[in-house]
Amino acid sequence: MLLQSALPVLTGRMQMLRGGVEVTLQMQPVDLRDLLRGDYVVLSYDISQLPAGSLKGKVADARHPIVFVKLAPKADGVYQAVSVHAEPVTVTAAEVLIRGRVGNYGGSCGDDRRRFCDKLPIKYGLESYFVPEGEGKKLEDARNQQKLRIVAAVLPSGRAAIKRLLLDGEKVYEEPLY
Repeated sequence: MLLQSALPVLTGRMQMLRGGVEVTLQMQPVDLRDLLRGDYVVLSYDISQLPAGSLKGKVADARHPIVFVKLAPKADGVYQAVSVHAEPVTVTAAEVLIRGRVGNYGGSCGDDRRRFCDKLPIKYGLESYFVPEGEGKKLEDARNQQKLRIVAAVLPSGRAAIKRLLLDGEKVYEEPLY
């Protein structure tokens, strides 16, 4: 029974890692650590805090609404945010649409707290990565020096998963496809 319920999750993840478009994202320093959850690295990205653009002041459909961020590669291959949208939009061949959720702090404005603020804190489900015991500190130091990047696999639906970690451009961890 447990295997039957886990199978769709594993199959979806495997599909994402195998068939998703790869995008490289730049890390931002984070000063958090939770010793109770084991050895993992907290991740934040250049695309984690974005201007709302045309969404500013509009009514959101939920307290923590789903948004779609259009990404495009820079000359160095790292993807950057182009725009934020409440619904999926068309992208060119070089662009990717990644799905995120507006976070708790600073994303809701107005008297009803249901309007988009001018800056949106966005979470993509890529905000932590578990590593072998004793490896977290080294990666956190590299992250804080902006030497750590991730490669995420992004499906056409916008769902994303971490595929690998890069330290100074070299692969240090690869997510198994299981």
